[in-house]
Amino acid sequence: MESINKFSKVFLYLCFVSGILWLGSYVARLTIAYQLFQGNYFNIQPYINNTNLSGILTALNGGILLELSLYILFIITFLVFLISSKISLKRNGWLFIITLIIFVTFPFEAYLITIDYKILTAAYSSGFNPNYVLNLYIERFKVLGSFPIIEVLCYFAIIFFALFQPFKKRENISYEN
Repeated sequence: MESINKFSKVFLYLCFVSGILWLGSYVARLTIAYQLFQGNYFNIQPYINNTNLSGILTALNGGILLELSLYILFIITFLVFLISSKISLKRNGWLFIITLIIFVTFPFEAYLITIDYKILTAAYSSGFNPNYVLNLYIERFKVLGSFPIIEVLCYFAIIFFALFQPFKKRENISYEN
C-alpha cells in the first residue's frame, strides 16, 4: 500500500483509529449491558432496583453516544479511503473481504443504531422512564439475537486481514535469461 497518496493515508489512519475505538466501546457496552440481566429470559439482576436503575441506564448513555459517533465516522472514513486510494479490490483480496464484512454487517448495525437512537432520545427526554429504556435494551438483544457477538468476531477478523493481508495478488515475475 505504498502507492496511496497522503490524503488516502490520512483517511486510512482515521478509519483505523475510529474502527478500533468503536470496536472497543462496542465490546465494553455489550459486556456491561449483558451484566444487567441474569439468564436467557432477561430477568434483571437482584441488586438492580427502581432506585438505581435510572442511574445505571443514564451511565450507559455515554457509551451509546460514543459508539454511535465512532461507527458513523468509521463508515465515512472507510468509504472515503476506498474511493480516494483507488486500490484494486481484485488484486487485494484481503481488502475485498474487509469491504464485504463492513457492507454486509452495515444494514444490521444500522437497524440496531435506530434502537440505540430511541434509547438516547428516551434517556435525554424530560420524562425519563427507566422501564421503557430497559425494554428497549431487551428489544435490542432479542431482535437480532447473537448478531452483535458475530459482528465483533467479524471485526476482529478485519484486524487480522489488515495486518497480514492474505489473498494479495502478486505481480507476475518474469525470469529472463
